[in-house]
Amino acid sequence: MIMPRTRARLRYAGIVLAAALLAGCTDDGNEPPPDAKPANVGAITKISYDGVSDDLLTAGLGRTGLGGTAPVPANPASPTAAELRKLAIFANYSALVDVNPKGGYGTLFGPNIDAIGADTLGEGKIAGNEYLAYLDDGSGRRNVTLMVQIPSTWNRDRPCIVTATSSGSRGIYGAIGTAGEWGLKRGCAVAYTDKGTGSGVHDLATNTVNTQNGVRADATAAGANSNFTAALPAPELTAFNSAFPDRIAVKHAHSQQNPEKDWGANTLDAVRLAIHLLNQERLETANSSTARGYGADNTIVIASSVSNGGAAAVAAAEQDNENLIDGVAVAEPVLELGPVPGLTIRRGSTVQGTGHPLYDYFTLANLYQPCAVQATRAADSYGIPAFRPVPAIATGRCAALQARGLLTTTAPAEQAEESLDILIAAGFEPESNLIQATHFILAVPPVTFAYANAYGRFPVQDNLCGLSYAGIDGAGAPAPLPAAALAQIFGTGNGVPPTSGVQIINNVSVGGPIENTRSVTPSTGMQDYNVDAALCLRNLWTGADADATRVRDGVQQVLRTGDLRGKPAIVVAGRADALIPVNFNARPYFGLNKVTEGAASKLSYIEVTNAQHFDAFIDNPALPGYDTAFVPLHHYFIQAMDRMWATLTANAPLPPSQLVRTTPRGGPPGQAPPITPGNLPPISPTPSAADLIAFADNTVQVPD
Repeated sequence: MIMPRTRARLRYAGIVLAAALLAGCTDDGNEPPPDAKPANVGAITKISYDGVSDDLLTAGLGRTGLGGTAPVPANPASPTAAELRKLAIFANYSALVDVNPKGGYGTLFGPNIDAIGADTLGEGKIAGNEYLAYLDDGSGRRNVTLMVQIPSTWNRDRPCIVTATSSGSRGIYGAIGTAGEWGLKRGCAVAYTDKGTGSGVHDLATNTVNTQNGVRADATAAGANSNFTAALPAPELTAFNSAFPDRIAVKHAHSQQNPEKDWGANTLDAVRLAIHLLNQERLETANSSTARGYGADNTIVIASSVSNGGAAAVAAAEQDNENLIDGVAVAEPVLELGPVPGLTIRRGSTVQGTGHPLYDYFTLANLYQPCAVQATRAADSYGIPAFRPVPAIATGRCAALQARGLLTTTAPAEQAEESLDILIAAGFEPESNLIQATHFILAVPPVTFAYANAYGRFPVQDNLCGLSYAGIDGAGAPAPLPAAALAQIFGTGNGVPPTSGVQIINNVSVGGPIENTRSVTPSTGMQDYNVDAALCLRNLWTGADADATRVRDGVQQVLRTGDLRGKPAIVVAGRADALIPVNFNARPYFGLNKVTEGAASKLSYIEVTNAQHFDAFIDNPALPGYDTAFVPLHHYFIQAMDRMWATLTANAPLPPSQLVRTTPRGGPPGQAPPITPGNLPPISPTPSAADLIAFADNTVQVPD
């Protein structure tokens, strides 16, 4: 059955098609046709996959391979482009989705689960065509990667596009297992972009870079085909290598582009490229090669993804003055916000924090987390000891903070409690207490350092806050990255070191440069997780110097407006998220949208208990406790996508904003029983009054 809205779109499409058959361009001949290749998109490469030996979704690994061990190139030090692609799909899929069957992989989600949740797709391989291109002005300075996958199941009578902008700082396959998989299973074209972050790794000592397909090349020979080459003229490169040997520049941190400001525009360009390629590939025209068949008015477009990719989808919707996007469905998006005047957030009867940009709360966490996780309330923190702060070094951080007047208590135990109180008072939920430790070791310092560089557009040679990137030797000193690690970094890297052997180096450590967590701080003479760098990074937000002004100006460029232009939207977030806390992010964005759009708002906010940012941590054997405490937020991302699809294709109402109360699996840490549907109640079309998330009188009211 064709719904009224769909019929209207098809009627309009007929007008567009007829006009194109007659003219092939606009009246004045100056404007590009609506399906033209986006401006500044370079050469497009195309590879077809048969869905047997190789495919769009699993790189030929299938459901079984994605849940297994990483593929190994035939020559690890010289992998082919196809081998790097396979590595990238494996690494990115398993980094975002819990691929342990106990956590729901293969039963609740995964390549074998079809669009209605049934186990019918076998290994889940999907045939089709994959297109790659750079978005740039020709200089090679930006080289944002765009990719479009068109599955063989694409239905020209039900045209649809799903955006899958990369999460985190990942490369072009960084949303393959989330929005990519959902779209391909629905027979939609999927529009990807690495949003100017991605796998751009310039090894300064060897002057080698990644090209578009990941293969390493000499930077000079690669030229404009380099994913990223640091802006270091030859004399400066020689001098820098002499003073700081074996260092590495990384695109997100060192491109000097502040790429986050363009994430929405990049996502819209990916949609435009998808429309162009659909018309090139799929439109059957008997009478004219100039016919234009698919465009914004007859193709359903869902802006989607998770984490930073979700942020890009929301930014695209806010910036969409062409009405390309029909709806938005995202999970744990990084919704950059400043304080929203007059807005109040309440959880139960408690007033919570309000909007803060990522750099503010990351630098706060980076400063206090090592001390805070020694508190009694964090005594049973999840993860093996190697993934928690070393108590003696963390106590050194407590002492360093107290010496600088940032803590008032004197006993180490009291300082730990005070530090945790500071984080909770700022807006971190108590549900995240037991994961702050692993987040500090695995995520917070790396993201803080990378984003400081990005927002301030600092070049690699600035060694911001005395830090740099390099491979290390057995003692932790800077050393060349092993040849195989460097060669494979397109496939294995996540865009923000530490990754694939690249580490953060404290250049000014007592005794000489060394991996940051092992370093001795000059001002204290102790191991304290480099309090000097943590204070420097925090000062870039709170200070008044020129560098701080640069960073704050960069942050100002990425703040969201809350205006979704009346588009239907669903935002899903986990209450226990310690990386992107709901009090700084999803909750105030929900309020800002309601304030901004008023009665026109169509945003539904779904908050999930017992859920946090990293589903891949849940059944990781190195992180026991995550399995017993947390459910996969990915399950609710899929539901959000399904609900948005029903809204856009069948006029189904969006679910009311609500708290979904899940049930953890329980059991001993590391030995949780298999998950069942009973752990995961669905997003309800009619939640009880006790579970509704409401907005009234400039107040977001979230149930306890």
